[in-house]
Amino acid sequence: MQNIVALPLGDPDDTNGAGRAISVSALNRVARETLEARFPLLWVSGEISNLTRAPSGHLYFTLKDAQAQVRCTMWRNRAQLLPFRPENGMRVDARSLVTLYEARGDFQLSVEALRQTGQGNLFEAFLRLKEKLAAEGLFDPAAKRELPPYPRRIGVVTSPAAAAWKDVLAALQRRAPHLEVVLYPSPVQGADAGARLAEAVRTAHARAAEDGIDLLLLVRGGGSIEDLWAFNDEGLARAIRACTVPVVSGVGHESDFTIADFAADVRAATPTGAAELASAGYHAARARVGEIERSLSARMERRLHGLAQRLDRAALRLVHPRERLGLACERSERLAARLGVAMTRRLERLEGARRVLELRLVARKPDLRREMERCVRAAQRLGTAGEQLVQRRAERLAALATHLQHLAPQAVLARGYSITRDAEGRILRTADETAAGKEISVELAIGRLRAIVNSTEA
Repeated sequence: MQNIVALPLGDPDDTNGAGRAISVSALNRVARETLEARFPLLWVSGEISNLTRAPSGHLYFTLKDAQAQVRCTMWRNRAQLLPFRPENGMRVDARSLVTLYEARGDFQLSVEALRQTGQGNLFEAFLRLKEKLAAEGLFDPAAKRELPPYPRRIGVVTSPAAAAWKDVLAALQRRAPHLEVVLYPSPVQGADAGARLAEAVRTAHARAAEDGIDLLLLVRGGGSIEDLWAFNDEGLARAIRACTVPVVSGVGHESDFTIADFAADVRAATPTGAAELASAGYHAARARVGEIERSLSARMERRLHGLAQRLDRAALRLVHPRERLGLACERSERLAARLGVAMTRRLERLEGARRVLELRLVARKPDLRREMERCVRAAQRLGTAGEQLVQRRAERLAALATHLQHLAPQAVLARGYSITRDAEGRILRTADETAAGKEISVELAIGRLRAIVNSTEA
């Protein structure tokens, strides 16, 4: 075991101020270092209470047992590794470093890890009672009553010193200031708070007709499971279900649930939410009246505009002819002036366009002398090319004529050949194509012979 470090704090019997004093921050720092050196990391068992999740992700809660409690802090980098979500009433083992928060001198545990060891005694009792009443049908949704849309008077069960009472009054004053409120006072925390709350609900039930209430609010501000335990009373739950008027519970914060919330006809997240539910009908009616007012105003305005237009048209029909002629003349003069201005602008635009085209024409005007020279040169080249082409074609024609002359049949016949045909004019190419006694004709280079075949030889 490590030794505890001591600081020289001076002689306690020194009343002349000669001894050296230590500052509060130095004292807290030494206390923190001593605690952290004296106690290693250790597991501490207890029940979670007053759990707060900061926007930064850090967890702040109290770890308690039946005799004591200690504040705990779990930083975000550790909290985000947890395999479960810590809740109030949960029994856990916390692997912790004993330390001191120097800024406030608060003794606390810096939690490194959490492991579940079961649920707390209060939470277990809450679950047992919830299961029991649910089995009896006290939480049956079919038995829930609808809230009156326009309650005449509202009863509130809470402590007159509680912030919830002020929140309810402020919300009703803002949303439905005409509503009357009847308070049925009761403590909302303490040993007999549950029985006192149940008695207040029964009183509201008995006096509902006399007091004229048709809606009851059961409200309290937020707190730990111990602070809200009075609203987990079985007698209170049965009194809520026996009440003849609908009951709205607004206990704690949005994350807090009590037996009274399950027994009530409607649960609100907060006392202010309960007041808003109670005045929802009037609030919606006020908005609806505003919409009707705006719609009526718009319709009246459209109606008045339509009548004004009809009146204007009727007034125009009642104008004296002389005045109408004067108005028509003025209108004609205005139209003539507008026409003159439009024509002037149109002519100016056309004149501008003409000038632009003239400039473009001047810029593109051809050089006639140069073009004539080009034409002369082109004509000369065309004449020369034409003569050359005619000469080449004539030479080719002569060559083709010579070649054709060589291939002409008359030229072949002139060389001693002849063409023999039978009586039908078919050319004979072999002796087998005719027979003795057949008439044939023989075409020579000059003239034609007719003969009779005496014999044939193949």
